[in-house]
Amino acid sequence: MTFEPEQLGQSRTDLAATLRELRKRAGLTGDRLARRCNMSQSQISKFETGKKTPKLIDVERILRALGAPPGTVEEVTALARIANTEWQDKRSSWRRGMEKRQTELASLEGEAAELRYFLPAMITGLLATPEYVRASLTHTPGDSSKTVARKLERQAILYDTAKSFTFLLTEQAVRWATVPKSAIAVQIDRLVSLSHLPNIRIGILPIGTEMARGPMNTFTIYDARLATVENFTGRMVFRDPRDISEYLAVFSHFEQRAHFGGEARNLMQQWADAYR
Repeated sequence: MTFEPEQLGQSRTDLAATLRELRKRAGLTGDRLARRCNMSQSQISKFETGKKTPKLIDVERILRALGAPPGTVEEVTALARIANTEWQDKRSSWRRGMEKRQTELASLEGEAAELRYFLPAMITGLLATPEYVRASLTHTPGDSSKTVARKLERQAILYDTAKSFTFLLTEQAVRWATVPKSAIAVQIDRLVSLSHLPNIRIGILPIGTEMARGPMNTFTIYDARLATVENFTGRMVFRDPRDISEYLAVFSHFEQRAHFGGEARNLMQQWADAYR
């Protein structure tokens, strides 16, 4: 399934209208359809007016209750998957102020109990030193001082032992020269230090590790309810359980091949020493 970012907002309106039209064609009231689906009438109403976006499983229940033909099921479920995906472009974040994006991330992190990060290219802000954070924002227009401060404030959540964090980093991510060599060594030392925290697992994937899948994108999974995937121009937010399951499977694939604990620390120490 392919789509353009601008389709994402429109898809929610289209999905609501499609569900409403299908119900009317079936000759059912909202109340009768709700009983068939074991839902409330108000829930059906919110789906059909676009006040609430139904999850894919909700759409499948409705289509079964309506006796929709296979072709219609395929089309509407594809629409539902798009409707459960959100596109956030970087230009919009810049216009709103990048510090607001940091507040949104802090909210996601605060709500989640288990967080997984796949980092194929660079180190994430939660693990970064102040110098690394500043360097990573040099391409951001305007004054980035508030964003730097907010990123560093967010790091306090790493010490919340009610949460568990797993970070998977490729060798490239660890060694990418975002800052001068001496600062890279300090940054790697921070990774080694954080890996000792009881609620943090830092996994390392050295170059040469045999893997059939390529490290396509940076992504983060919050519990099993939401995943964000980043590229140069923005990020996509997935809420469809099937999409999230796929990212969990990809994460597990890399996790099984990563080095943790003492092995990971030994590798990172070697790389840090090479930069001193």
